Amino acid sequence: MDARLRIAARRSVPAALLVAAFASTLLAQDAREIVRKSVELDQSNWQRMKDYTWVARQTDRLLDSSGQVKSQKIEEWETVVVYGEPHRRMLQRNGQTLSDDDQRKEQEKLDAAVAKRERETPQQRARREADFEHEREKDREFLREVPDLFDFKLLGEEKIDGHDVWVISATPKPDAHPKRGDAKPLLKVQAKVWIDKQEYQWVRLEAETTATISFGLFIARLSPGAKLIFEQERVNDNVWLPKREVVRGAARLGLVKKFAGEEETTWNNYRKFQVDSKVVATE
Repeated sequence: MDARLRIAARRSVPAALLVAAFASTLLAQDAREIVRKSVELDQSNWQRMKDYTWVARQTDRLLDSSGQVKSQKIEEWETVVVYGEPHRRMLQRNGQTLSDDDQRKEQEKLDAAVAKRERETPQQRARREADFEHEREKDREFLREVPDLFDFKLLGEEKIDGHDVWVISATPKPDAHPKRGDAKPLLKVQAKVWIDKQEYQWVRLEAETTATISFGLFIARLSPGAKLIFEQERVNDNVWLPKREVVRGAARLGLVKKFAGEEETTWNNYRKFQVDSKVVATE
């Protein structure tokens, strides 16, 4: 090999390593920035969800040791927003439409909620809605810590439901220190997220617990290895809202009751809704 070529080759090695290192760092930064943008948009979606009514269906399945369904309970309800607050109206239980009497009772409860809000003074309504919005923001505020609590890696690109997405893995940082108490369980979760490349929205999330997660004062515990799937969809071409959520794994209630189960929730029939006077029964 020509001497000049050998020298150029030797010089190109550190240069190539430097470029590779820079590219790796850039990808890591890009992945974190993608997630940061998506978290901020999640906050916006959460706020805009209050302008919609929807139908949700929740299926609770009790599983045996081989993962087969032993029993299940199904509930379906409609959520309507009454002067800034969501209210449920039950529609079905275990696949059966409510009886006429139960439907009447559900409608009466909703009508009573509407009537109560109509009696508010403007000052009372403003104060109540402000308090409610504050609580809603607190419920989602812990997600803002996600970009700082995880190491992110851009795994590639895929297509889901017609959307071009980035695929990003998330692993808790060993030295992470959440600022909020409700963000601490995040350090016991590793995840993969599919984010829409055009709108920076979460299309799908898959997560798995790596340690026991407790809720309340040890009232409930989710064991290591529990899995979560969460999916969103684009609604009315202007907002992304929940489509499906599945939580599956071993859990414990109290100090003794252990069980394996799966909870699946789906959301559909989103539509813009405002309560002016009275909510009428769904046909």
